[in-house]
Amino acid sequence: MHITYFGHSCFLLETRGSKILFDPYISVNELAKDIDINQIKCDFIAVSHGHEDHILDLVPIAKNTGAQVIGCFELGEYLEENGITNFHGMNVGGTFDFPFGTLQMTIAQHSNSFNGRYMGAAGGFVISSDEETFFYAGDTALTYDFKLLAQKFNITTAALPIGGNFTMDYKDALLASDFIDCRQIIALHYDTFPPIRVNQEKVSTYYKNAGKRIHFMQIGQNKEFN
Repeated sequence: MHITYFGHSCFLLETRGSKILFDPYISVNELAKDIDINQIKCDFIAVSHGHEDHILDLVPIAKNTGAQVIGCFELGEYLEENGITNFHGMNVGGTFDFPFGTLQMTIAQHSNSFNGRYMGAAGGFVISSDEETFFYAGDTALTYDFKLLAQKFNITTAALPIGGNFTMDYKDALLASDFIDCRQIIALHYDTFPPIRVNQEKVSTYYKNAGKRIHFMQIGQNKEFN
């Protein structure tokens, strides 16, 4: 399983011959100024919710790649109005088999709108296959519902928001990793805006002392996770 990080909560997951892009927000992110969205190739785009910092580049990338968009049902109306019909609508708790594995949309405790428009339920995604199980939490607060995931899945790698203010902070994310019983964490949703800036060294030490490892990927970096 390979992951390329594009900043904020956006990354490309490559697994089982498919490329899945998560929550594309790149073109106005100063930290990702060296990333050209026209060069991104993907087969699927997974959208956790409709806030601008998760769908800003969704339409141009979907049009450029022809990728199938996966997200909450209400997102489909927005996409259709923007000329995109290759959409697989889901909702929280739903499960579907894709070429890259079985995907379940999970609960995220968060709001979900775009320019005042209701965009359905916010969520996350668990992708499971014979090789590994990957969890993308989306924007969420710490919730006891995470414990249910540990009962259903053997999560090998989890991408969690850590910046606080709009989502759980790094301390709550550590508790979330305990709830899902996962030791390998990828940090997301931090540093992009002043309210979510973190001290990476402090956070890394906090996780190390708890016997876990948190990965702060550099924007543009590609890394293999097993």
